[in-house]
Amino acid sequence: MSQEFTLAAELRTDEGKGASRRLRRANGVPAVVYGGKAGGNDRKPVSITLKANELNKALESEAFYSSVITLTVDGKEETVILKDLQRHPAKALIWHADFLRVSKNTKIKAHVPLHFINEESCKGVKLGGGKIMHQMTSLDIVCAAGDLPEFIEIDLANAEVGTVIHLSDLKLPKGVEALALTHGEEHDTAVVTVTAPKGDAADEEGGEEAAGEE
Repeated sequence: MSQEFTLAAELRTDEGKGASRRLRRANGVPAVVYGGKAGGNDRKPVSITLKANELNKALESEAFYSSVITLTVDGKEETVILKDLQRHPAKALIWHADFLRVSKNTKIKAHVPLHFINEESCKGVKLGGGKIMHQMTSLDIVCAAGDLPEFIEIDLANAEVGTVIHLSDLKLPKGVEALALTHGEEHDTAVVTVTAPKGDAADEEGGEEAAGEE
């Protein structure tokens, strides 16, 4: 279940580069909220201002990037997800943020981290001397906003040398799909593998050569 995040914001009417510079000097971050429907019509984008210190604190949490956020704009609540961040190229500053309006049932695409657990006790590593190789560290998913997970967990405790875990092997929460698999089975790529110790292949070849000389 995702953590609950709430950010306070104010409507912004003064736009343009000069206004944004003044805003940032005053500890503000320009942002926009877009998407959603009202009465069957598309809602208009709204420009807002966030407090830089509050946004930076929220961004310290990995879960913030893959959670439904309650945005309070001049006292009115909106449920949104973070869609984009623009950062200063040289300084640790957020230049702009984009938020997408969602409801609990809104079908969304999201990017969530992968958490690999029990790597140290993995059979292929502890008993077989193998090495864990991560082909992916995050995953693009499709789900209803209300089903959005903070992360996807992959248990490697019983993975042996030679194990290859593909997208189709992941235990995803109910209602969550891997985006790549919605495009067909040919996109069922590897996520993590347990490779054999270095030297095994060379040892096998050497053994075969020795057998051939007898």
